[in-house]
Amino acid sequence: MHNNRNEKNSGKFNKRGKSVSKTPKEETIGRVSMTREGYGFIIREGFEDDIFVSARKMRHALHGDTVKVVMTSKKTNTKRIEGEVIDIVERSKKPIIGILQIAGSQAWVITESKNMPYDIRIPLESIDVKQNGLKVAALVDDWPRRSDEPLGHIIDILGAPGDNNTEMHAILAEFGLPYKFEANVEKEADKISEIISLDEIKSRRDFRMVPTLTIDPADAKDFDDALSLQKLDNGNWEIGVHIADVTHYVRPGSLIEKEALDRATSVYLVDRTVPMLPEKLSNKLCSLRPNEEKLCFSAVFEMNDKGKLINKWFGRTVINSDMRFNYDQAQEIIEGGNGPMKKEILKLHELATILRNERFRSGAISFERPEMKVEVDENGKPLGVYSKITKESNWLIEEFMLLANREVAYFIGGKGKDSKTFVYRIHEEPNIDKIIAFRTFIKHFGYEMKPTKNAREISSEINKLLETAKGRPEEGAIEIMALRSMARARYSTENLGHYGLAFDYYTHFTSPIRRYPDMMVHRLLAMYLDKAKSQDKKYYEERCKYSSEREQLATEAERASIKYKMVEFMQDKVGMEFEGNVSGVTEWGMFVELAETKIEGLVALRDIKEDYLEYNEDSMSLTGKRSGKRFTLGDKVRVKVDRANLEQKQLDFILIWDKTEESEPVSESNSSKKPTGRYPRKSSGPSKRTNSPSKKTSSTSKKSTKEKESKKPSRRERKGDSK
Repeated sequence: MHNNRNEKNSGKFNKRGKSVSKTPKEETIGRVSMTREGYGFIIREGFEDDIFVSARKMRHALHGDTVKVVMTSKKTNTKRIEGEVIDIVERSKKPIIGILQIAGSQAWVITESKNMPYDIRIPLESIDVKQNGLKVAALVDDWPRRSDEPLGHIIDILGAPGDNNTEMHAILAEFGLPYKFEANVEKEADKISEIISLDEIKSRRDFRMVPTLTIDPADAKDFDDALSLQKLDNGNWEIGVHIADVTHYVRPGSLIEKEALDRATSVYLVDRTVPMLPEKLSNKLCSLRPNEEKLCFSAVFEMNDKGKLINKWFGRTVINSDMRFNYDQAQEIIEGGNGPMKKEILKLHELATILRNERFRSGAISFERPEMKVEVDENGKPLGVYSKITKESNWLIEEFMLLANREVAYFIGGKGKDSKTFVYRIHEEPNIDKIIAFRTFIKHFGYEMKPTKNAREISSEINKLLETAKGRPEEGAIEIMALRSMARARYSTENLGHYGLAFDYYTHFTSPIRRYPDMMVHRLLAMYLDKAKSQDKKYYEERCKYSSEREQLATEAERASIKYKMVEFMQDKVGMEFEGNVSGVTEWGMFVELAETKIEGLVALRDIKEDYLEYNEDSMSLTGKRSGKRFTLGDKVRVKVDRANLEQKQLDFILIWDKTEESEPVSESNSSKKPTGRYPRKSSGPSKRTNSPSKKTSSTSKKSTKEKESKKPSRRERKGDSK
């Protein structure tokens, strides 16, 4: 721990560290979000505003560190909160990725991250000189007060820079995620028997003769859910939602159980899946492959033709799937084509449509922003970028999975005060201040939400707004801002309902192959079906919190891999011009999303020579001081690709000023707040819109590192980057 200042007399200090302020100033603790230029932002839990800290006041704190800060100025209309680091409470445990560079008797990890402005010195005796030039993962151990650089050690050798496997492993390592199983875990998985005993089958409800199918992506290997359908003698329908019985094979206390908890989730990168469970389980034993007897944990529902739920049953089953469909094959049947199990697919589609319509009538929010996918060859090279379109076949599966998750949660939690400890998937109601800000934002596009009395009315108004904006230039911007006004879904033992789905009770029961919380749900449900008493709430709450954190890391890694491949795809397009739309606006520039591929890059304000643009936070716009030309979210622009930086996963665009459509000048009626100008913002955090420019100037690059040519080559000499 670094005690950089006397905590009792925090405030302003002279060069010797002595307090010169008589009035103690407010102190707080938060996490550092650092920029390439060396300054940072302190993100505090439960606070909307972060604290700006200049590079010289960071006191050797680095990205991800937990620090104590003293506030030196308060927020005003034109200025954010500022502060100074006075203590490093805890160093970040997330690895830093870079290239190992050995020069003479010294070694460094040369970093290229947007969040790390310093190289890390590595003891030469701790490394093999043959590793020179390889990409590595390192941890910072210390940064002595008089040292120009942090000191650290290498924790993993990732491979040759530029190699696809190396770069994907580097992304996983950056977020502290594993990319392989240890040999002892694989060995334990291999020992699990594939034979299902007759006694085991007799102890379960038998669905092997009931028509059963799976619908998954074409490239999927882990089929963790199946649907069965049969008509009952009373004319109603029995729908079985059958989920792989992972906890039958993965026992508490086993190596596989510990590994599953540690990972908490599978990770889906552009070109690979990093599974939560070893392949023997995820792709073989637990995967509900066709024409194989499989053990399941099932939710079975009786419904009439109008989709009304008549009865339900939960328990362990055995199935034998008749057919494996991908989404396109099932969609072809839904759209009128012929194929196997057509009768079953059409009936399931009919019932799913009823469930979906009812859900939206109840207040579920309909976010339908297209998901972009990168197509890669067998070597990981990007071939193209395309939009993943969700159709009725996707909704068919989605609705029955939602039904099972909802009804399992209600079965345990719907008993009021007598409800037992359980794992819920919760999504809290939106913060009222964020909704007020969203209402203000949409007014700049000519939209207005009616006054609302409760959260359900808010969701109804948002749905109407999204429907009205559909197909218009501002559609994407409004949907993004609506999403940002929402809370983040998470796991908890406290049932707070799921606002986005309009469910009072909700859990995750349907994907135990790839999510650890689902395994917890299966175990708890099995215990309570056997009349067990309520389980330890604190034990499960700790695992809920950990699972939520791991889920967020996995999501960030998935996005990083997509961004990496998108930048790689654009490398041979430097100098080319494209049509796009403004997708984000900040004090330092605008983000532009290319029209065809939705690939996003940054137009930095410093690169716009035609005018001086001023930023208005309320309207999320930039306005030319001389020309009055205004840029806001959704505006059409034309840009030229200036730079594709793979290491930082960032594209830099140049605005083609003369080929950009004129926008209306700002009027007093739609600009209530004074422009804030070009003030630095954080480089990372909850939203990609807060990323700062990656280009470095000579005055800010590695500013506190004294580079001596005889000891440490300059960055341009090391990287061959003359730009």
